[in-house]
Parts: sequence; C-alpha cells; structure tokens
Amino acid sequence: MPTRPPSPGRKALASAQRIVVKAGTNALLSPDGYPSLGRIFNMVEALAALRRQGREVLLVSSGAVGLGARRLGLTAKPGPLPLQQACAAVGQGELMSLYQSAFGRLETVCAQVLLTQEDFSDPHRRANLRATLEQLLKMGVIPVINENDTVATLELGAMKVFGDNDKLSALVAVGLRADLLLILSDVNGLHAGNPQQNPRAPILSEVADITPEILALAQGKSSRGRGGMATKLESARVGMAAGVAVVIAQGERPGVIQGVVGGKPEGTLFLPGPRPGGDPLERWLSEASL
Repeated sequence: MPTRPPSPGRKALASAQRIVVKAGTNALLSPDGYPSLGRIFNMVEALAALRRQGREVLLVSSGAVGLGARRLGLTAKPGPLPLQQACAAVGQGELMSLYQSAFGRLETVCAQVLLTQEDFSDPHRRANLRATLEQLLKMGVIPVINENDTVATLELGAMKVFGDNDKLSALVAVGLRADLLLILSDVNGLHAGNPQQNPRAPILSEVADITPEILALAQGKSSRGRGGMATKLESARVGMAAGVAVVIAQGERPGVIQGVVGGKPEGTLFLPGPRPGGDPLERWLSEASL
C-alpha cells in the first residue's frame, strides 16, 4: 500500500530552525518515579543532533517535583504547596545532573534557566530573559528551562496564565518567535474521543482551529504532572495565534522528535496562523491580565 505523502503543514516542519521541546513528567519518569534513562538519553541525542544540524533548540523540562518526591520517599503525588516546593528543591539538582551528563557525552553544552511569573509580567525582566536566551542560542547552547518551583508560589497554585510547563513552553515559543513547539507527553496526540472510554478513537492528525468541539475532547489531568490535555490545547491555541506550529506527540517512543521534524505524521499538528506584527507575547500577556 503506498505511503501517503506528508501534508504541506507537515512538510513545513522540516524547515523549522528554532524549536522548543517540552518534556512532561510522564515522558521522563518511569511509573516508580525513577528517571527513564533510555527515554531521556534518546531525547537528548535527538536534540543534540538537531543542534549539530544548525537548528536552535530550547528544552522546557518537567520532572523535578517527581524526582524529588521519590527521593523523599513519598508514595503519592505531593499536595500542599510547601511539600511540592520541597520536592522541587530536592529534584531540580538531580534533573539537571542528568541533562548535564547526557548532553556532555555528546559534547553539547546545556544551561539551566529557572523562571517565575515575574520574568514574563515585568517588561524589563522579560527583555533581559529574551536577551539571555538569544545569547545562549547564538553560542550553540541548549537552554533547559523550568519553573523555579522552589521559590515560586503562584505557579504551583491556582494560576491561570502560567501554572505548568505546558503554558511555560508556549510563552517561551511565542516570546522567542520559535517555528515549532513540540510537546512530548504520554499520549499519542489528541484523540477524536476519550481513549479510556473508546480505545479505538483515532488520533486527529491536524487541527486548524481550537473550537469548542476540540476543547471538549480534553478530559482529565496528568497522573503525576500538573498539566493535562486541556493545558496542552491552551498552549497550542497560544502558539497558533502567534504563528508557531505546535505538535503534541508521545515522548516515550524512540525517534518521535526526528519523525516530527522530518514531516512524518507523528501526533497531532496544530497548524500555525499568520505571524502577527509587533510582540505577540506582550499582547497575549496583556489580554490574559497578568
């Protein structure tokens, strides 16, 4: 049976020069809370390969709270804010140690960047953040970005704008005018129905608009992370409005990053709209009333 040629939207991903990859907790950790070294090193190898191709890569990584919870012997997802922050303080160092070791083996330099809400809401801090990230990319460094959960309070609580690394990755992609935001999760993409209720519900290959019907397909939250399909769709909406292509794909499968960038039908592609003039991030933050 002949293979269907990639769509124009998929073909365009092959030319993406600035790529933001978001790795969720469930894509990085095993069910027992230990780091899944195979998946982490496969992802790092793919990102380092993109860098060697001359592309600019930024990684937004979850996992610090989950790693810290295991280190502290917690058997359930931490609930109270101080406990979450304690877990983040313990786990962030282990997370970066994993990345430093993995990227270092491939002679690729990575840098830790911890952010809070104020880094986006304050214009001066936002400009400084953009300048720092631009400089790191110019020098061939892969920034590893995470929320500064140890000291932040709004991000871990009921914050409608920031609140999790799905939204953070969208802010980074929009603020840095990325070509592609790839959200790696434990799901294959957006299903046309609830896969827990209907295992045969197909994956939507491409989405051109986040309609109420599309939003209705998002149900439930991540078992260990703070996000879920609803936050991923919100992130996709933000990216699409700023002219950024967004893909939600399964991070557990080897080769998924290469497949997405190669135009293969991996996950769900949310097609970008026209790239607006001015600063789309500033406009979106104003509309969100940060």
